[in-house]
Amino acid sequence: MKPIIFALILSLSTASFAQHAATPPLEIAADAPERHIVVPGDTLWGIAAKFLKDPFRWPELWKMNAEQVKNPHRIYPGQVVILDMSGDQPQLKLGIVKLGPQVHSQPISKEIPAISPQAIEPFLSQPLVIDAAGFDQAPRIVAPQENRVYTGSGDQIYVSGADPQVKSWQIFRPGKPFVDPDSKEVLGLEAIFLGNARALSESAEGITTMEITSVKQEIGRGDRLVPAGRPEIASYMPRLPTQDIQGRILTLYGGVGEGGRHSIVSLSRGKLDGLEMGHVLAIYRAGAAVTNRFEDGKPQTHQLPDERYGLVFIFRVFDRVSYALVMDAARSVVPGDKVRKP
Repeated sequence: MKPIIFALILSLSTASFAQHAATPPLEIAADAPERHIVVPGDTLWGIAAKFLKDPFRWPELWKMNAEQVKNPHRIYPGQVVILDMSGDQPQLKLGIVKLGPQVHSQPISKEIPAISPQAIEPFLSQPLVIDAAGFDQAPRIVAPQENRVYTGSGDQIYVSGADPQVKSWQIFRPGKPFVDPDSKEVLGLEAIFLGNARALSESAEGITTMEITSVKQEIGRGDRLVPAGRPEIASYMPRLPTQDIQGRILTLYGGVGEGGRHSIVSLSRGKLDGLEMGHVLAIYRAGAAVTNRFEDGKPQTHQLPDERYGLVFIFRVFDRVSYALVMDAARSVVPGDKVRKP
């Protein structure tokens, strides 16, 4: 009996040690302040970077549980974030400081966002990914006004298959398929956003007359429409996924070949893989295989380790594809680079 009890205690101790060893201690930023007064224009990520070497470990510094992470502390301009180093582990606390008379361009009561809204605002409401079946069933422009080749803002279009209950629409055209670089599976179709339209009237033949209210690219016969949704604001706390996730960068938005900090990238993982808005992944460049000949003259091949060089913040998630903002990058970001839980 004693050997069994000893083995059980040893196994539990080993598991506990492994669990703690897997999570390194928090590293405070070298120039972390004792306190920071929150001002309009601040973001959760920006404040986290002032206190932590790895900003995605922000929930740990707040000592949050899993439920609090999804509904984080509301942080507003005028509050003061205090770094408490008195205990065994560093911790953040909130205080209040009275700001002097100032003129603000936004209400002082509005909580600060996770990341800069200006960097992602155009991408929050535009259709970016659609599956092939959804595309085939989407309403279609059957004719532009006066049978023109392309139309502009203020022009009318005639659409078949539109829901008469929906008044606001977005117009798009299918782009290239998103293909998983590893499995070669098609994850969805890129939706190229063209503009917005509003429904005016429906005929007895099921043709809806619409007015184009804004144009980003040329709009013409055969283009598709989807109901305009309300933008989802990225207000979740920056945090790590609860499970291991590994994927690839599929594209850089805008068709460019490489990017850097604040570039928008599409990833080969989505909701079905466990990704959520607010998750942070690290970017890795695959290590090269190098071959050398040393003293014996025989070739020796070595696989170099992957190199981590940046971080991305997930701000919009579809079933199998997601979009992220590059928060940090020590080198150029290119399609095919790996992303995974740091």
